[in-house]
Amino acid sequence: MTAQTQLSPLGLATVLLAAFLSIADFFIVNVALPTIDSDLHASTATLELVVAGYGVPYALLLVLGGRLGDLFGRRRLFMLGMASFTVFSLLCGIAPTAVALVAFRAAQGASAALMVPQVLATIQATSVGRQRAKAIGLYGATAGIAAVVGQLAGGALVDANIAGTGWRPIFLVNVPLGIVGLLLAWRMVPATRSLEVPRIDTLGTVTLGIAVLALLVPLTEGRALGWPAWSWLLLALFVPAVAAFALVERRLERTGGHPIVPPSLLGLPGMQRGLAIAVPFFAGFGAFMFVCAISLQQGAHLTPLRAGLALVPMALTFLFASLTTARLTARYGRRVLSAGAVLQAVGLVGLAGTLFAAWPDVNVLRLAPAMAVAGFGQGLVMSPLFGFVLAGVPAARAGVGSGVLATTQQTALALGVASLGSLFLSLASSNSLGMRDAFVVVLAVQTCVAVVVAVAARTLPGPVQQTAVTQQRAPEAALKAA
Repeated sequence: MTAQTQLSPLGLATVLLAAFLSIADFFIVNVALPTIDSDLHASTATLELVVAGYGVPYALLLVLGGRLGDLFGRRRLFMLGMASFTVFSLLCGIAPTAVALVAFRAAQGASAALMVPQVLATIQATSVGRQRAKAIGLYGATAGIAAVVGQLAGGALVDANIAGTGWRPIFLVNVPLGIVGLLLAWRMVPATRSLEVPRIDTLGTVTLGIAVLALLVPLTEGRALGWPAWSWLLLALFVPAVAAFALVERRLERTGGHPIVPPSLLGLPGMQRGLAIAVPFFAGFGAFMFVCAISLQQGAHLTPLRAGLALVPMALTFLFASLTTARLTARYGRRVLSAGAVLQAVGLVGLAGTLFAAWPDVNVLRLAPAMAVAGFGQGLVMSPLFGFVLAGVPAARAGVGSGVLATTQQTALALGVASLGSLFLSLASSNSLGMRDAFVVVLAVQTCVAVVVAVAARTLPGPVQQTAVTQQRAPEAALKAA
């Protein structure tokens, strides 16, 4: 690795900016949905599409985005994705109708799918050892902080109602940030690509797309539309689509082709077991952020800004925990994730107790202790989890490995909002449990998930096994801190 291909601190900050923007934009609309509804007179199904219209194409195209970066150059795809993300953010901010907003959100999500896989792929290809562990830890920290800051910034911008623009600045704020990111990327991000010359796996891309759509679209829109027949037909298609995708990928790799998700890559112990942990963890995280925004505004009658401020203690402890994980995992390995999941469970139980004791008179100070504990636990899980998943991935496959991880993360976030979010909305009605008890049910489910994560984390490959696998495949891919 030459000095020209090493990622400088400013280059790392540039690619992390893209990760921040893409994840923040998934969550930033949560606190703005009531304002968008009153301004554009959107139906419930259309409002859910404002969220899903971003998340579904984002999840759908992430693996393809990683493969295109490997093929055509990661900096080139990063800049293309950031440029189009900036343009479509502007169009979202000036959208005249709800339908136009949904269409521009979909294009914004597709743009994010081009730039986000290049973030981890660039880190994988331009750093080694402790430097890589620290960079991946910062990526994990960015992912968690972006979710909280997205809702906090969204609440602040909506409350400010700048020049009577209401919700529109939540998208327009991306424009200057995107321009700065493009200028920095041109100078500070090294140009890397895979040494292999993979072809685009068209059949695999199509079958993967069908599987993702068959799962996310009905779960997102089914409840709002009364579960029409097509939603059940799509759900029934999910398992056959996954089976067909697995068959296509195995056959293509066996015949010497270039599958979009190589089965041999999924066979790596860190990738296989790490992704199995990532799905429930991120699904619970996505659901929590969505349900928290709705409950605190509509149930506890907090303003969008105060609802965002309630998450600040979680953000601060999450950041602190994330910055310590490289050192902690180097010493304690996978036990860090188990301890983090246990702490998260304790925080969630404390939050449920606070809701029972104080509802509806909850405020930032009453929620702060439980939020802080839960955030610290989440930080100990999320940041090192990325490192364990990617530790054994060869640099030549950095793009597709990063795309698989990002797809899993984004699909799980959307799945959590669609499944637990729908459960919450069903239970929160006045003729059911009500807002507080519905929130507590979601917290109980997420607590169970945290316990599962604590146990499952013990199955992750330890540092010795991880290093051995890495040495067999590509010495430069070693992640010593894992």
